Amino acid sequence: MNEYGLILAGKSQPSLGNGWFEVLSPVTEKPIARVARAGEADVDFAVQAACEGFRIWSGLAPKAREAVLLKAADIVAAEGEARFLELLIEESGSAITKARNEIVYTVDLLRTAAGEARRLYGDTFPNDNPQRLSMVFRQPLGVVAVVSPYNAPLALLAKMVAFPVAAGNSVVIKPSEETPLVALEFAKVLLEAGLPEMAISVLPGFGQECGAALVAHAQIDCIALTGSTQTGIAIGQQAMQQMRPVQLELGGKSALLVLADCDPVKAAQIAAQGIFTHGGQICMANSRIVVERSISEAFLAALKQVAETLSIGDLRDEATLYGPLINRRAVDKVLTHIQQARESGAQVLTGGHVVEGLVIAPTVLIEPPRAHGIWREESFGPVTSVAIVDDLDEAIRVANDSEFGLSAAVLTHNIQWGFRAAKEIHAGSVHIGMHSFQSNALAPIGGNGLSGVGRSGGKYSTEEFTELKWVSVELGV
Repeated sequence: MNEYGLILAGKSQPSLGNGWFEVLSPVTEKPIARVARAGEADVDFAVQAACEGFRIWSGLAPKAREAVLLKAADIVAAEGEARFLELLIEESGSAITKARNEIVYTVDLLRTAAGEARRLYGDTFPNDNPQRLSMVFRQPLGVVAVVSPYNAPLALLAKMVAFPVAAGNSVVIKPSEETPLVALEFAKVLLEAGLPEMAISVLPGFGQECGAALVAHAQIDCIALTGSTQTGIAIGQQAMQQMRPVQLELGGKSALLVLADCDPVKAAQIAAQGIFTHGGQICMANSRIVVERSISEAFLAALKQVAETLSIGDLRDEATLYGPLINRRAVDKVLTHIQQARESGAQVLTGGHVVEGLVIAPTVLIEPPRAHGIWREESFGPVTSVAIVDDLDEAIRVANDSEFGLSAAVLTHNIQWGFRAAKEIHAGSVHIGMHSFQSNALAPIGGNGLSGVGRSGGKYSTEEFTELKWVSVELGV
């Protein structure tokens, strides 16, 4: 079994006294690596180094930061499959097609971030005193704590790191304890590309021992998290005590509206892709489907057929849509939600059981109670809830019946219906003619309500990780 150290100030080494832990594969539920376990001493060492790394990195010209990110993109483009494909399959349970998509998307994110290094635009504004000039500069924040998730451990980490780095920040990364190997390998890519050693550390470990110490550290200037709403609330409360900015991309209960003019068979295929990809372990997955009554019977029949014929399990088969959930706790949570929905009167159209190991069958629930349970809580598994409504007005009301507001989608050929829904649905993004799981390196990804604070992607990310400074000059002195 391979052994991996932390990356402290760019160098691989054991923890400063906190031991090791084993990483389990969701495919076999057996250990695949032994990894150094970061603790408070490691956090302090990494943050102190990052302060110096920030001074070095932020002092470089934009073209130097651009060059590092472009070189990193070239490395991933050339070596990504060799370096990341097996890690993504074994460590995160990604199907091979999903793993390859992560690698391609990471290249896109790195190249997009490289361009942002040159676009940290300031501003000027007029002054009533003709002898005085006023300018606004955009400057990096400093040391950014990055707390990254397990579901897309390469692509989401790349987005969370590349844009702060492009703006001139240094980073200290606390990856999910489920997927530290991908994070360690990605940091090596950035170091090979020329990122100063002091500007990056990776601290595999657990929340109470490592994550809590990191977000509480006095010299952290900003916190970026992609993760659960519960964790986001805790981090947000901690950050506000010290008045630190945060960028939080949290949970979702994204709604897909299937309107009366749709082809029900095609709509079912789109809906299945939007919820069952990677076993529903996607915050933007359409875990709620709102379908108009006039096509509901045909749509549900088609969705049942699609769900029951999906290829699942064999992660190295190009046709496989998903395999295991990340761990036994995740499986238990999903099964509990399904059982609660069934006991509360929901019909299980299909699925609702474990296929083998940590693989849950594609599951469709019809009309679970909307006041509690699976309609309101994120399951993060291959299960969607269907509500049947009479018209567009009701569909929008039902879609908005959630404390989350990350993503949504509308299937219709009527442009007026589509844009009306897009305008009235409370979500950070709404997609017409597609499912709710969409991403783009330039887009402002993020949500409202319990789905988080801030946006990530393109210029929106670099704005999150910079601050404005007003500078004025008196010419008449």
